[in-house]
Amino acid sequence: MRRVSKITAACIATAALALTATACGESSTDSDTSSGDKLKIGMAYDVGGRGDNSFNDSAARGLDKAKAELDAETKELTAKNGETPADREARLTSLAEGGYNPVVAVGFAYKDSVDKVAAKFPRTTFGLIDSVSELKNVDSIVFTEEQGSYLAGVAAALKSKDGQIGFIGGVDLPLIKKFAAGFQQGVLETNPKAKVQIQYLTTGTDLSGFGSPDKGKQAAQGMLDKGIDVIYAAAGGSGAGSIEAVANKPGSWSIGVDSDQALDPALAKYKSTILTSVVKNVDTGVFELAKSVKDGKPLTGTHTYSLAENGVSLTTTGDHLKDLQPKLDEAKKKIVDGTITVKTTT
Repeated sequence: MRRVSKITAACIATAALALTATACGESSTDSDTSSGDKLKIGMAYDVGGRGDNSFNDSAARGLDKAKAELDAETKELTAKNGETPADREARLTSLAEGGYNPVVAVGFAYKDSVDKVAAKFPRTTFGLIDSVSELKNVDSIVFTEEQGSYLAGVAAALKSKDGQIGFIGGVDLPLIKKFAAGFQQGVLETNPKAKVQIQYLTTGTDLSGFGSPDKGKQAAQGMLDKGIDVIYAAAGGSGAGSIEAVANKPGSWSIGVDSDQALDPALAKYKSTILTSVVKNVDTGVFELAKSVKDGKPLTGTHTYSLAENGVSLTTTGDHLKDLQPKLDEAKKKIVDGTITVKTTT
């Protein structure tokens, strides 16, 4: 059916999953149980997979919640740097052939593969995150990244000492440009004298920009050396490198993405310098899709998780935004009521 309801609040449940290697070299995780009547969820991660401290981990939280609350059996496969579209098709096909339903594809890079594979398995419901498919058995889960990024821009402009602010995008692609556009607009509408340097780690089909912390660290260091004191990285796993570089420069702030990166165990030692994170509640979309399949009423069509629905938000871990909250609340209200229209391109 077409999705019509607003999103519900997402609860986070964690479950430890052991990683093993498949014959084709992908990381794979299987749950221990199996039953013909059991809900079986297949998850195809983008580069970085579970443990990227960002986008994939947000999807993983939805999977963990489904496993805990819906007694689901799960299987997880992860994309590799430099793979071909055929590799993605094979990954989705293996999950569908294995009886997993729904099959969730994490990331826009799966769009063409979902279109091809979903057409071959019309009785399987597919979830596509961050892109839109017109097929009737696909639930397209998208977000207003630019709106959350606008609020991050407001926070950055208010925290920066002299208005020198940086944005690091994982790959120069339309989706990541939405983050950059909203962020830049938020900065400049808060402080017209500020300057925002925008840098992408890779371009085109090179998706390694989402899984190379060393590249993120190098880019951030270059910005810090130029006097930039707030850096927002929308770069998947590469953002961890940016956060590390910022933590080593006293008086500087980093802004995380997709997950509350100040709470991630791998980044905990840097949490005092993580101003906030722009969260996309991918976990909510994953869980709602899984529950709909279990209930026998699979969600399909397209739904945009917006700021108004708390589909995107800023984290408050560390109370670094406490003195900024009134202005952030004001900006959020204006976005929700349409007074501010956030751009999706710079």
